[in-house]
Amino acid sequence: MTVDRAAAWSLVCEWTQSESLRKHMLAVETAMRAYARKFGADEEAWALAGLLHDFDYERFPNDAHSATEEHPSAGVQHLRGLGVSEEICAAIMGHAEYTNTPRESQMARALFAVDELCGLITAATYVRPSKSILDLEPSSVRKKMKDKAFARGVSREDITLGASELGVELGEHIAFVVEALKGNADQLGLKGI
Repeated sequence: MTVDRAAAWSLVCEWTQSESLRKHMLAVETAMRAYARKFGADEEAWALAGLLHDFDYERFPNDAHSATEEHPSAGVQHLRGLGVSEEICAAIMGHAEYTNTPRESQMARALFAVDELCGLITAATYVRPSKSILDLEPSSVRKKMKDKAFARGVSREDITLGASELGVELGEHIAFVVEALKGNADQLGLKGI
């Protein structure tokens, strides 16, 4: 069996109750689809990796950062049982540094690169007076990235390392992901007031 977009979204909704976590997965899916288009890769496969990367997070939060138990290992085990490709499964494993899974594919490097950045961009959008990504400038995201007290849970190191591994300059990476998310602002709840 293979998992298509509709089945993946059903799985996300079944395993994840948090609306903000669902929106995060949608944001990462959006960024992954945009990078797949840029690199001439399989958009559907890359989008699935983005959509499914945190689907098991609520059930298996992995506070201990186990390399083999809980998130993302438990979810990947489930996905393998559903026949999800090894490339997608390896990318999902590689998005969590503590799994020590090498990011060998461009898909895996992109997933790692956009995951934390999507969180930072979303947080930067929420503190804008307009609450809209449509008027968010990449320079504002860079400024928020330097403020260690802002969105404390977002790993700046992962964002920087991710851009480097993907082979894109950090400023370009931020601008690219901001633009990608603007294109899906309504579904992501980032259109503002």
